[in-house]
Amino acid sequence: MEMHQVRYFLAVARTLNFTRSAEECNVAQPSLTRAIRQLEDELGGDLFRRERPHAQLTELGQRMRPLLQQCYDSALGARSLASSIKSGEVGSLRIALSATIEIALLMPYILELRNHFKGLEVKLLRGTAPQVAEFMKNGSAELALASSLGETWDRLDIWPLFSEGFALAVGSSHHLAGCSTVQLSDLRGESLLMRTYCEHFESLANLLRNQDFAFDRAHEVPSEHDLEVFLEKGLGVAFTPRSVLFSDCVKRVLVTGLDLRRTVSLFGVAGRQRTPVANMIMKMLRAADWSRYATS
Repeated sequence: MEMHQVRYFLAVARTLNFTRSAEECNVAQPSLTRAIRQLEDELGGDLFRRERPHAQLTELGQRMRPLLQQCYDSALGARSLASSIKSGEVGSLRIALSATIEIALLMPYILELRNHFKGLEVKLLRGTAPQVAEFMKNGSAELALASSLGETWDRLDIWPLFSEGFALAVGSSHHLAGCSTVQLSDLRGESLLMRTYCEHFESLANLLRNQDFAFDRAHEVPSEHDLEVFLEKGLGVAFTPRSVLFSDCVKRVLVTGLDLRRTVSLFGVAGRQRTPVANMIMKMLRAADWSRYATS
C-alpha cells in the first residue's frame, strides 16, 4: 500500500468524482484510477461503485475510509515531525537520574535548552544505579547523572562534575537541630534512617559498623520523599549528600569524623550517536560552574 494510493482514495471518497479528484491531486485521471485499482486489488474488493457522473463508496470503501484516513494523517504527522526535528524546531531529551540526584541540579539547563528547541520534549528516568546503567545500555536514556554506576558496563563515558561530602539530616524538632556540628562518635545512640537506594549505602554502612554503630534500631527508606517524612516525624537521623534538598522542616548538621564523599558525574555511551539536544546539554553540564555544590 502506497501513500499516494491512499491520498487518491480519500480524495475520491470526499468528492465522489474521479475527474475532480484527479484535478485536486494534480495527477492524470488514468493514473489516479489505476492507483485506486491497485489498492482495491490489495484490499481484495471494490472500494467504489462507478456510477456516472458520480461514484459511490461500497461497504468495503465505507469501512476502509476512517482507517485509511487515520493512516494518512499519521504519515503526514510523522513527516512533519521529522522535518521539525531536522530543522531543530523539535528536540527530545532522554536522561536518567539516580534516585539520589536532585532534579534542581539539572533544571537550569533544561530551561536553557527550551530557548534553543521550542518543541523540547523531556523524558526523565529515575532509578537505582543498576537501573540507570540498564537505561543507558538499552538506549532508553542518552545521558545519565549519578554518583556511581558501579562496574556495570565498560562502554560508559564518565565526566565528573563535582565532589561533595555527607552531612547529618535531622527533623527541625530534633535535639540536634540547633547544632552546627556534631562528632560522629556522639551519634551512636541515635536511631538511623538508612537510604537503601543510595549508591553509597554499603560504604556508609561499613563505615558506621567500623565505628561501632548498632543497626538494630535502624529504619530503611526507599526514596528521598519517604526519608523526609521520617525526618519530619522525628523517627531518626540520616546521613545525606550536602546537595540533597529538604523542606524547612529538616535541618542539616555537619559531622566531624564522617569520612564519606561522593562525586556526581555525567555518563554517556562511548561511540553511540547522540541527538543535538543531548549534545547541547552535555556541553552545558560539562562547562558549568559547580563550585556552589562542591565541598572540600
